[in-house]
Amino acid sequence: MRAGLLTEPVDGLDEALDAVDAFDRALVAGLLRPQHVEAGGATVLAEAVAGTPLAARVAEAAEKAAAGAAGEEHFVALAGARTALLGSVHDALLTRVDEAADRLRGAEAAPPAREQQPAANLLTAARAWLSDLARCGWQGIDHEVVSGAAEVVSAMLPEPSLRRLATLLDGFAAELAASCPGVSAERFPVRRWGDLWSRGMLLTVPGAAGTPAVGTADGRLLPLGIDVQEHATAAQAQVHAVFEPADGSGARLVRASVSVPKPDTVVGAGVWQLMRPHMSLLAAAGEGRSMDLTGMPVTAEGDLLWSDEHARPGEPADAFATARVALPTATAQVTAPLDRHPAHIAVPVFIEGYTARTDEEGRLTFTVSGTELAVDTDRVPAAGPLTPEAVAGSGACIALIRWDAGTFRVQPLAVETTVRKKVTPVHAGAWAGGTTDKAGARAEKAATDAAKVLSERAGRLLRK
Repeated sequence: MRAGLLTEPVDGLDEALDAVDAFDRALVAGLLRPQHVEAGGATVLAEAVAGTPLAARVAEAAEKAAAGAAGEEHFVALAGARTALLGSVHDALLTRVDEAADRLRGAEAAPPAREQQPAANLLTAARAWLSDLARCGWQGIDHEVVSGAAEVVSAMLPEPSLRRLATLLDGFAAELAASCPGVSAERFPVRRWGDLWSRGMLLTVPGAAGTPAVGTADGRLLPLGIDVQEHATAAQAQVHAVFEPADGSGARLVRASVSVPKPDTVVGAGVWQLMRPHMSLLAAAGEGRSMDLTGMPVTAEGDLLWSDEHARPGEPADAFATARVALPTATAQVTAPLDRHPAHIAVPVFIEGYTARTDEEGRLTFTVSGTELAVDTDRVPAAGPLTPEAVAGSGACIALIRWDAGTFRVQPLAVETTVRKKVTPVHAGAWAGGTTDKAGARAEKAATDAAKVLSERAGRLLRK
């Protein structure tokens, strides 16, 4: 990997992010009665997309916003401009990662099918609530404003085509409620709330959340590693893998995900108990085994819509052998339009021959061919045997390249480290299918005990 490319500046990156930041500052104070600074944020956004197909519409929206007279259609235009700028940042950064990894990327996918929205009135209601947020700003939120989302979310959840937006609005409203009243808050997650607001606003446009084009996959799946993301009330495991089609065409990178709700008392290794019943791939990845796929649904973006009916366990497949042999020639898939955001960058790479160093503040870096890359050990999950110490003592690493806080970072999925003079692989998802490892067994038992207690309490409540 040509790591030096990851530290070189990207043309236009700072200017695009500055425009986004200017608009995000405007959202803090609100656009109902904008002062000079707030009005200028929308203007900067409009100037950043001048010369694009969005120019005229966004310029009009910025003018209306500066006068405090922006309507819902103007907020949609501003959200579109903000999303387009971050999309351009995503594309530039992803191109840089592909160059560094010598990775080819597939052709542009067909646009998603436009679906007839069965409840356009609910989209209108959601857009009205998001517009109210933009007018009052984060400093002006209170429980009355935030609670306006509850009725909309409740009406959306029974409709499958609206659940994506409903989930976003529900989570967004919960975060806003935790900061109410906004006037007394010392700080806000400005970029994050700007992202949620923009994405929500665009999802209220009929057809924006169309069903992605789906094909089928027949061939062999070679897992590379598992990325685990855990929240107080939810957990997700995403398996990154190389797919070798049965027809002999080129290998390509794919993903398969499973998400589950969870009680906040089930943490660490306990999350595997919740996810295992939904995806046999987790056990295969944990055991170092391939999967044979037949007719598995897959999107143009490389997301396997996993169904155990279309998969069966295959031969043993060492992830590091896959990373050394198959990963370098695998083609990456394109990104869906609404997912073009720097936070979505997660490119599988294989790194070896580096020097690991931990500074006085505990920050770990890999020096690869003379270039220092920050290692994001905070993303190492507690649900597996991989630890920051194991990463620091490693000599080879399967990782995801991410972009965070203005720099590229390495998120380890698995490492090769020396244990008793023997090279030993350590995987973040090694406990996904169960384990005989002492530490893993203790963690599983603790989680099982917690789940039993919750089940007993729930049973008593239901019997009352």
